[in-house]
Amino acid sequence: MKRKLFQLQRFFSVTLSNAFIATVLLPVAFCFVHMKTNAQTTQRQKVAIFTPLYLDSAFDAMGTLKDKNNFPRYAASGLEFYLGAQAALDSLQKRGAPLEVFIIDTKKSEPLSNQLNTVQMNDVQLMIGQTNVVETKILADEALRKKIPFISATLPNDAGVNNNPYFVLLNTTLQSHIEGIYRFLQKNHRNDRIIVFKKDGAQEDQLKEHFISFAKNTATAPLNIRFVDAGNNFTQKTLAAQLDSTKRNICIAGSLDEVFGNKLALELSAVNKTYSIRLIGMPTWERLNFSKLHNIEIVYSSPFYSTRTSTLEKNISDEYADNSGARAGDLFFRGYETTLRFALLLLDTKKDVASNLTRKGNTVFTQLDIQPVFTDSTAMTLDYFENKHLYFIKVFGGVKNVIY
Repeated sequence: MKRKLFQLQRFFSVTLSNAFIATVLLPVAFCFVHMKTNAQTTQRQKVAIFTPLYLDSAFDAMGTLKDKNNFPRYAASGLEFYLGAQAALDSLQKRGAPLEVFIIDTKKSEPLSNQLNTVQMNDVQLMIGQTNVVETKILADEALRKKIPFISATLPNDAGVNNNPYFVLLNTTLQSHIEGIYRFLQKNHRNDRIIVFKKDGAQEDQLKEHFISFAKNTATAPLNIRFVDAGNNFTQKTLAAQLDSTKRNICIAGSLDEVFGNKLALELSAVNKTYSIRLIGMPTWERLNFSKLHNIEIVYSSPFYSTRTSTLEKNISDEYADNSGARAGDLFFRGYETTLRFALLLLDTKKDVASNLTRKGNTVFTQLDIQPVFTDSTAMTLDYFENKHLYFIKVFGGVKNVIY
């Protein structure tokens, strides 16, 4: 572990401080050699990528790490996303892609709004970001003003954005997850006993309301779903009292709280020999430790799924490991596939990329189904675009695979 951390620190300092930090503080981070066609220069397409690198916090004015003995962990997620994007851009550069790409540090001491009003942002035709709620709203507003797409790669939240056809959410919202789970239940468990175990909380109430609202609008007969307020101090006995020994019990975690979800899974796994149980988790369960849950079948939804077994995934994983001594994480792959897919779309459509956001194809690792979202269906006002494709992943006996 110490060796890997040391190599990550060295990789971070060498790659960013020597090869990257100077250009981040200047307008251009990448400037690819452009292709030539019939001896004429092809116009380069401009892309801006936003990620939290915390360079002003990690480095001094001379480009030297302030703390050479400790890896700046607060910069890890932004760095990983950037490295994924960089790997995709390297691939595109090898193809001679006519791109000019700028990296914007969202945690720079200068406000993000000021960084948007710089020369290098002129004529940018696509923005991609790993951003929080506040930053996402700022960039979505900028996208609307410029009439160019902003691709939110990681935030599962609309950030209060509406009436903005240039904003694209790749990480599916909670409401869409609940709608997807409801359809999954309709297809696979209509005749089973369905129970949502929840606790008190505003988010839990919202989750319940999503189930109820979608049930009212479903074209078929609504499901018989029982909502049980289990609280935080539930036991095997209190949970078992809600189960039916003569039917299959579909138990749903009605909370995004990982502590609640982990306890629910552990307690239900203890009674799984007496009752037939399939446990449906929330999208946050990607981070759940399944090592103690081998005897219960768990299913959760996710907009992203990667087996890490394809030739491309192996190649970029190996290259990442060779350079850093560490295993490539989810954000590395997210940065790679988001950058590659939408850069290719931009290159293909030129300045008309906003009209082609729902186009299928250019799949890198995961399937995307980008669809318009209309909050007010009567007014038919397009609020934004969202990835509606969900994978349903089953975990049982330590084995994980996609079932739907």
